[in-house]
Amino acid sequence: MNLFKDFEGRVLVALESLERIRAQSDAVNLQRVAVEPPRDPSHGDVATNAAMVLAKSLGTNPRELAAEISGVLERDEDIESISVAGPGFINMKLSPAYWQRTLSAIIAAGDEYGRSDIGAGAKINVEYVSANPTGPMHVGHCRGAVVGDTLANLLSFVGYDVTKEYYINDAGSQIDTLARSVFLRYREALGDDIGEIPSGLYPGDYLVPLGRELAEEFGSKLRGMTEDEWLPLVKDRAIDAMMKIIRGDLVALNVEHEVFYSERQLHANGAKAIREAINELTFKGHVYKGKLPPPKGQRPEDWEDREQTLFKSTDVGDDIDRPLIKSDGSYTYFAADVAYFHDKFERGFEEMIYVLGADHGGYVKRMEAVAKAVSDGEAKLTALLCQLVKLYRDGEPVRMSKRSGDFVTLRDVVDEVGRDSVRFMMLYRKNSEPLDFDFAKVTEQSKDNPVFYVQYAHARCHSIFRQAAEVFPQVDLEAADLSSAVDNLISDAFEIQLVAKLAEFPRIVESAAATHEPHKIVFYLYDVASAFHAHWNRGKEKPELRFVNETKPKLSMARLGLVRAVATVLKSGLTITGTNAPAEMR
Repeated sequence: MNLFKDFEGRVLVALESLERIRAQSDAVNLQRVAVEPPRDPSHGDVATNAAMVLAKSLGTNPRELAAEISGVLERDEDIESISVAGPGFINMKLSPAYWQRTLSAIIAAGDEYGRSDIGAGAKINVEYVSANPTGPMHVGHCRGAVVGDTLANLLSFVGYDVTKEYYINDAGSQIDTLARSVFLRYREALGDDIGEIPSGLYPGDYLVPLGRELAEEFGSKLRGMTEDEWLPLVKDRAIDAMMKIIRGDLVALNVEHEVFYSERQLHANGAKAIREAINELTFKGHVYKGKLPPPKGQRPEDWEDREQTLFKSTDVGDDIDRPLIKSDGSYTYFAADVAYFHDKFERGFEEMIYVLGADHGGYVKRMEAVAKAVSDGEAKLTALLCQLVKLYRDGEPVRMSKRSGDFVTLRDVVDEVGRDSVRFMMLYRKNSEPLDFDFAKVTEQSKDNPVFYVQYAHARCHSIFRQAAEVFPQVDLEAADLSSAVDNLISDAFEIQLVAKLAEFPRIVESAAATHEPHKIVFYLYDVASAFHAHWNRGKEKPELRFVNETKPKLSMARLGLVRAVATVLKSGLTITGTNAPAEMR
């Protein structure tokens, strides 16, 4: 049940009953009519902008039109009162009976409450993390991993057919550097004095075990080979070893991708996939031979003062055309990106979401241009940029991890504060805003720690159920029909406020999915937890408000229905974020 869609339908019915709207139906755009919560809760429960968006096309004053619309809506039994505010907002206060039916519906829906079919099964590919397989994941990857995974969960929750994908960048020069770094550790394992790690190689101690494994497998055999001979052998083993580490890091964060797509697939069989993608763009008129003017400022690696094969990306929204094939006949990195998007489109995805680090901002326009050219505008590409995460401990910057070389690993953070704290807090700012992560604050048990506060609310719900089982041992609370128990008994103003907050969940979910803003879920969960804790505290001061009262079993069952609804919404929201919903906390 979506409260706001319900009343949007009622408002539309009221509008269509007005003679002036029926007479000018061609001039009226009802799609602009919305029903939302009022900015000030004291104004009512729902508000509509109908009069404000329709008045001009009808040639009338917004407040005058609002009064006319209100005259129709006030006949609705579920509207207790109605008023016009400001330039023409129509605010409605709903009846207790409506809220009781809403609560019953939430309880009856159970885990299905808040789910939606707005996705209609459309296929979406969410690619996130996609870190170079050159070492453990660091904290910079962590935020993108959580944002991408939560967004994928959210889109699935509202009816999209979602694939979670990781693109393994295993075909670039960084992999050669990795292999040379591993070979150095291999020599070290054989007893060679390798001295200080040369500049340009990866210095992390995480490569030491791999060097030992190579020494056990090959003995001194590799040392007698030329680089051209040992490089491919070491490269394959290095990639496999790094991806094993990365997969383990992701599992520790409760992130599981369905597809791991290797860039080397695009270069296989003479780079067949890249060649076919470029041929298709050529056939569509998006490729030409030419020279690019020298760029202003720092020159990119793929710029040449020679004729190259270029993607005419300026025709599809980019700032400059992009090289696909260098003058020596080799493919650019961008050519592989084109082929990869082409592969996704061929797999039937209607939208491709890329969750990227803040340093990839310049990558977005060119990929949007690729999407338009490859799909002829049929597929949508969305890029989400995740800003940096700064680590603190009691307000002081955290020192870098010694064992990982020069960065703090994702595993360092998860091991210290726990998976749930990491996931929830990585969402506690919009992805486009920088995020400060303080180890001390995310482990304290207080209202100032959002993940504790929300999880504690869920655990408190189950504590109330355990208390109820002791007070009413004859009642099977799991089997009890709590959805019917609430009729005419949930009427306290604070209880109604809590029901109203729960009723926002479907709207929040759909809005967060539509705008690709998973942070909205954790903000909402904190609001629900805050409302629930506040009402629980009132029961300490006023015994008549307590959820369990042994002298009033019917009222207790009704209030347990409210607790069940709170627990359901909290669990669903936490599940979307990939965070545990504990039944007990110590």
